[in-house]
Amino acid sequence: MNQPQRSKASYGQAVAPSSSKLFLKYFLITFCLSIVVFTLASVLVGKIMDRNLFGESEIDLEEEMPVLVDKNSRFFEAFQDKNRVNVLLLGINDNLADTIMVASFDYDAKHVDLISIPRDTYYFREEYASSQSFLKINSVYQNTEKPLETAVVVSEILLGMPINCYAIIDYDGIEKIVDSMGGVPMNIPKRMKYSDPTDKPPLYIDIPAGEQVLDGETAVKFLRYRKGYVEGDIGRIKAQQTFMRSAFKQMLGAELPKITKVIFNNVDSDIKIGTATTIATKAIGMGDESIETYIMPNTLQEVAPYYVYPDSQGIAEMIEEIYSIEPETTTDGAIEEES
Repeated sequence: MNQPQRSKASYGQAVAPSSSKLFLKYFLITFCLSIVVFTLASVLVGKIMDRNLFGESEIDLEEEMPVLVDKNSRFFEAFQDKNRVNVLLLGINDNLADTIMVASFDYDAKHVDLISIPRDTYYFREEYASSQSFLKINSVYQNTEKPLETAVVVSEILLGMPINCYAIIDYDGIEKIVDSMGGVPMNIPKRMKYSDPTDKPPLYIDIPAGEQVLDGETAVKFLRYRKGYVEGDIGRIKAQQTFMRSAFKQMLGAELPKITKVIFNNVDSDIKIGTATTIATKAIGMGDESIETYIMPNTLQEVAPYYVYPDSQGIAEMIEEIYSIEPETTTDGAIEEES
């Protein structure tokens, strides 16, 4: 199939730690840390470690995810042996995956690598070949309303990187979480104004420039704002990263039990208590230097529908860095081909 015109995008490289804290990072760390407080007594019994932290889930990625990396791939051994847990984080809006991330926690190094997958990432599906919008990765969740298919696609794009569990939150949940932490201080560089009465729900954004504290409703509008960025979806991701830096600092000064309660009421996840407790205990004492953030290496189509195409070579180099694998000159055979 012929692909529309595209060009190399320099912003598809790893983002420097000093400028990166993706929005949902505080979910991964904050709720895991709080678990130690709320479940310690039960965990000591040793009989509930395999139970889901958020109650029963229809999907268990640990059991249902296929292995997508070929045994002959140079990534196979690292994916199998590395003492890591990879969490798929989805921010949902109107059944579309508006934010897609993989949070990869290295237990031994006490290090988190956060990979953002642009929502406009091109993913061809034969049954939707005639619909341009359905060839974007954010629509995969819309077609199923379950995380398994999205996890499979993300794993495939990341050359077979395993996905161990998922966490899903929608904008209503984000609004409540931000309000529970007293808002998020932000310096808005320029006025953000946009309206789309056809959106669901209708979207009306008018955030003035300058220093201010964003409440939950305004924070959601900030996160949804996209049309004013030259880089489109990539620019929006970078704005989310700036928001996250401030949100994380604000969260540390807020009432952790209160925030945790709100998170539990607004998140769907198959994370097990044992996994969450391990993350929590390992995460204690982590600082900015322990977190690295990436945007999926890509090339950007400069005309509508503005697909973001995965750059397989760049992705391989990113994974080599994350998993500390010696680089090779080829990436052939990284993914097991369908028979």
